[in-house]
Amino acid sequence: MSIKRVQTTPFDGQKPGTSGLRKKVKVFIQPNYLQNFVQSTFNALPADQVKGARLVVSGDGRYYSKEAIQIIIKMAAGNGVKSVWVGTNGLLSTPAVSAVVRERVGADGSKASGAFILTASHNPGGPNEDFGIKYNMGNGGPAPESITNKIYENTTQIKEYLTVDLPEVDITKPGVTSFEVEGGTFTVDVFDSASDYVKLLESIFDFESIRKLLSSPKFTFCFDALHGVGGAYAKRIFVEELGAKEDSLLNCVPKEDFGGGHPDPNLTYAKELVARMGLGKSDTQDPPEFGAAADGDADRNMILGKRFFVTPSDSVAIIAANAVEAIPYFSSGLKGVARSMPTSAALDVVAKHLNLKFFEVPTGWKFFGNLMDAGLCSICGEESFGTGSDHIREKDGIWAVLAWLSILAYKNKDNIGGDKLVTVEDIVRKHWSTYGRHYYTRYDYENVDAGKAKELMASLVNLQSSIPEVNKIVKGICSDVANVAGGDEFEYKDPVDGSISSHQGIRYLFEDGSRLVFRLSGTGSEGATIRLYIEQYEKDPSKISRESSEALAPLVEVALKLSKMQEFTGRSAPTVIT
Repeated sequence: MSIKRVQTTPFDGQKPGTSGLRKKVKVFIQPNYLQNFVQSTFNALPADQVKGARLVVSGDGRYYSKEAIQIIIKMAAGNGVKSVWVGTNGLLSTPAVSAVVRERVGADGSKASGAFILTASHNPGGPNEDFGIKYNMGNGGPAPESITNKIYENTTQIKEYLTVDLPEVDITKPGVTSFEVEGGTFTVDVFDSASDYVKLLESIFDFESIRKLLSSPKFTFCFDALHGVGGAYAKRIFVEELGAKEDSLLNCVPKEDFGGGHPDPNLTYAKELVARMGLGKSDTQDPPEFGAAADGDADRNMILGKRFFVTPSDSVAIIAANAVEAIPYFSSGLKGVARSMPTSAALDVVAKHLNLKFFEVPTGWKFFGNLMDAGLCSICGEESFGTGSDHIREKDGIWAVLAWLSILAYKNKDNIGGDKLVTVEDIVRKHWSTYGRHYYTRYDYENVDAGKAKELMASLVNLQSSIPEVNKIVKGICSDVANVAGGDEFEYKDPVDGSISSHQGIRYLFEDGSRLVFRLSGTGSEGATIRLYIEQYEKDPSKISRESSEALAPLVEVALKLSKMQEFTGRSAPTVIT
């Protein structure tokens, strides 16, 4: 079969964000739209990572994935790729892709040089919803800015793409399909989506201790995949490997449209799990002891106890504080810990207490990957429900669930048959009493007019030129709030490669350790999303059990009025509060 050169012209706006290129399906299905981006990616990569190489192509199974996989297979053949690995039915979670790239070895002894991941993560799916594509490198992590910038540059100049008219490949069951293509043999290897990932998790956690916990009649468990790709792993891991009851799984059949829901594991969108855990509007009789959810591509997670929500910022801090004792993989100690800038400083306090290296990085998992590749970081997390470790180079929702189950198993190891188990809430409250509590909330204003969003951010930057003036405004809004000590636009110099990332969010830092952070998010597919982060640190043990909304109310008022949020956005309330 011969290689075809197909003429094309550029499309505007194919600039990948922190998590690849995300647009509405109707944009992606335009003739040559996906092809242009894929060819621009091949052209941005070093030649030895394309010609004669092996690539992974899979994703979260959202609408248009099956068609996209066939297009990429044909283009891979056209660009001289030797072999493509595809998860059964095209399904691989984002963390599983990272595991496959890092761990899986082909029959000839070679590994994959990279991966196309088809996902728009926690965004909705379906014909009128979102699709996405991103490229991960040979370390299993997202492409660095040097590559994504080159991809974008290529999309603005592209004139042709390469492909081969292969027949459709059956990706519904494992097997190898070979084709003779100009230049040699090209193979497509469809493999079991779960095996490599499960094997890796078994090497990290003590499955036997988790099995004992799950077998206790006093411990009840619930996992909600929100009809995302996490469902492809839930039965295998939680039921078959760990012995959980099958009825403990919610929404674990992957669907192209996520069952019509929004596959974002938070208190707003994981409605069924939230209700089952006793956190809904009507009280639930005897909720499970532990509940968790994952997003569309299973890299994010939400952790819940009985009638109790664990903030993502607290979650990563608690995992770090307990990892060495509770998780065999970390038994020899942690190399360091890291968080994204908007995430609360709960992890900072743990790092200081345990004398660990600590890093504050911009939003985007690739920054953690650099630290991990350099051996500087073991555990990391971000407030947007992402938690992970150096076992792969992506955040990992099911890893976080297993980390929490490991901590619960460790805390109850001498008490499995006792009258009362140590609960999620017990662990969190003990953590607060040891390290203090970081009251924290995030307001998301989604699909805001992009021009107005930029005006709001520019206004906040201008205000920082006079901190005394800012304090005058703040005191006029609420006299009880501490003075603003300073403000900046967060900039990060990577300690590994020296690269500088500027304009990563606007910070107002208060004298008592409180913070206001404003950031434009690149994870939506239309308009702009303004994220507002509000944090207050409380060390006084008599004040760590207040309602979060009550503790944060003065700072919330200051943030909304200081930013003129309603004036700029026309919104009287955020789309989502977490």
